[in-house]
Amino acid sequence: MPDDNEKKISLEKLSEILSTIQNIYYKKNEQIEELQQEIADLKDVLNYLNSIISIQSFHSADELYQEAKNKLENSDLPIEEYFQEEIPDDNAKGTKIKSKIFSEDDNLLCILNFIDSNIIDIKFIEPEVRNIQETSEDFIGIFVREALLPIKDKNPELEVNYRHYKDSNIIENIEILNIKSIKDFDLIVTKLRELLL
Repeated sequence: MPDDNEKKISLEKLSEILSTIQNIYYKKNEQIEELQQEIADLKDVLNYLNSIISIQSFHSADELYQEAKNKLENSDLPIEEYFQEEIPDDNAKGTKIKSKIFSEDDNLLCILNFIDSNIIDIKFIEPEVRNIQETSEDFIGIFVREALLPIKDKNPELEVNYRHYKDSNIIENIEILNIKSIKDFDLIVTKLRELLL
């Protein structure tokens, strides 16, 4: 059994611990209050900045719309001229549009690059798994008949080159030259997606 002296020492130690914990608790409480005040101040600043940005964006968009509307009203060009499908060669140089096709479980299947609004470069990821061949029924039915032939009908200068995987008949890359329209690129992307999915 502990004597009275030991009990006194134990109570003193417990009192010290209690006092220390209480001090920590009150300090933390004060810090929480300070943080809450800082957070409230930051929220006010954010709300103020957001309101300024929103107002400016609205004014900018409104001004741009009015400018475009005025240009159209004062222009001799028919409206169709503003939406050309074909991009002039000088404007197309150095441009590159990239499109990627993913499987339903987010695996990358294919990358398409539309370069200088003239060349489409198609790269199949893991071509040995895709096993796409020039003679395969799906490739001919979906890609050749529904994409390449309609484009070729409008554009006889169209050229298609195939690069094969290792020493097989499996297509790894397709290069399509003399593309004239972004719509042709969109058609190629759509039909490849249909072929791969």
